[in-house]
Amino acid sequence: MNDKKYYYSETFNSIQGEGLYTGQWTLWLRFFLCNLQCDGFGQIDPTNPDTYELPYDSFDAKSVNRVEDLPVWDKGCDSSYTWSKKFKHLMGQKTARELVDLIKETTKTESNPVGKFLHPDSKMKAHMCFTGGEPLMRHAQQAFLEMYEEFKNDENLPKSITFETNGTQPLTTRFEQYVYNKGLFQTPVFFSCSPKLWTVAGEKAEKAIQPEVVAQYAKVSRVINSRWHTPEGQLKFVLGPKKEQWDELDDVIASFRAAGVEWPVYIMPVGATVEDQEVGAGEIAEIAFKKGYNVSGRLHCYLFGNAIGT
Repeated sequence: MNDKKYYYSETFNSIQGEGLYTGQWTLWLRFFLCNLQCDGFGQIDPTNPDTYELPYDSFDAKSVNRVEDLPVWDKGCDSSYTWSKKFKHLMGQKTARELVDLIKETTKTESNPVGKFLHPDSKMKAHMCFTGGEPLMRHAQQAFLEMYEEFKNDENLPKSITFETNGTQPLTTRFEQYVYNKGLFQTPVFFSCSPKLWTVAGEKAEKAIQPEVVAQYAKVSRVINSRWHTPEGQLKFVLGPKKEQWDELDDVIASFRAAGVEWPVYIMPVGATVEDQEVGAGEIAEIAFKKGYNVSGRLHCYLFGNAIGT
């Protein structure tokens, strides 16, 4: 057994709140660390860092003892606690075996006392979503491979596996070799890719937009999922109403299409809180569907409010 420990911020039992699988029962593991910061979200001018207001930066991290007690910030990354080192003391650190046991405990309810992905009453299987932070950083890929072996050892595999990624981290050779091996890997994979736009998140394209990386994801999921004919992935973008944001989106979509990524596109109104999302959401949705894109809300926010761990 590998005794390497991995940092994570939280596990929770909920639904998928965004995109294609909205509303479906999902178990979550949120890894710690990300290569992007997305400080431009919610700012008056996302392209001008001199004007940023960053509530997480001035927050006294020592004033809370649990991730669940953190506020949801309306400016900057809404999950900055998953990468900012000031919050590292709130993170858990466990081996792959321990993480699988934790997910099992998270899954347990009165009607599912053993904590199986296959619910004993409904006979429906839960999805498993790895998010972050960035769940495809090299350490997280390694953690996933070790966890999958433990899921198999427990004879407890999810319906499918989603990686909620920013689309910038190449898959390692070991990851590819493992998931291509039909004897080792037996679960559909879905890449939910959310590239970050300069005019929305304040991340420059040369760092945040990597069509060739996402094309690698598309190839991997296409090969794996050909066994089950399940969806392979989606492109998810947060947008406001400004013309320059939509112009940038058009250019970015074109670059992904040129790289061979034909996944469906979902547009989500900008805003980390329910209140922020409701301001102008209809306008953004109308722009999106008139351009031929799908629209996604954040169902978990509407159901559970502005809360972490939902």
